[in-house]
Amino acid sequence: MSAPPLPRTRIKICGLTREADVDAAIEAGADAIGFVLYPKSPRAVTADRAAALASRLPPFITPVLLFVNEDAPKVIASLAQVKGSIAQFHGEETPQQCEEATGPGRFRYMRAARIPLGDAGAGFDLVKYASDYSHAQAILLDAHVDGYGGGGKAFDWSLLPPAVDAHLVLSGGLTPANVGDGIRILRTCCKTLSVDVSSGVEIDGPGNKGLKDAGKIRQFVAAVRAADASFSS
Repeated sequence: MSAPPLPRTRIKICGLTREADVDAAIEAGADAIGFVLYPKSPRAVTADRAAALASRLPPFITPVLLFVNEDAPKVIASLAQVKGSIAQFHGEETPQQCEEATGPGRFRYMRAARIPLGDAGAGFDLVKYASDYSHAQAILLDAHVDGYGGGGKAFDWSLLPPAVDAHLVLSGGLTPANVGDGIRILRTCCKTLSVDVSSGVEIDGPGNKGLKDAGKIRQFVAAVRAADASFSS
């Protein structure tokens, strides 16, 4: 008997700040839209702004709110304000703090794992990390750089363990040119694989963080779909 088909790779476009970019992500076929509620980020928006942008979403597209070491009451209030949203914790939040900041159990959350760059990535125990955060809906894989967020850097995907009992979201340095490689490397090592892009679909040039390029978003989605198709061919 042939193996059952793998579920499609789901796509999150993160760091959105404008109505036009939300609309472009929807039109391209994104499954989730990310808003950064970390004031120090150049892509930061307020909860009010995130709620206004998320109001443009049709059914079955999920808004995701990114937090970094935020107080639990503020996280809960923001999640309640942006209807249907889930949290993405990107700081030093412990499993207990993630639970406290989501209800507990009232809201879903993802936990970012910051993978060291270079050969040091082999020393990151992703299996244990996923076990420690077993209540998370998914573990998001990002590069560990100064500050928070991948900064457009990609870690060495090949150094991750061959089997992780979790839903994984690949992030950090993804572009339309390399996302297919990431999917082909990680697609079969986890329950399901999703991908998350921010800087890789932004307008070129300094000062454009948070400003997306609709053409790059379409190219990114097309590259993900092509990689998925390669598993069924």
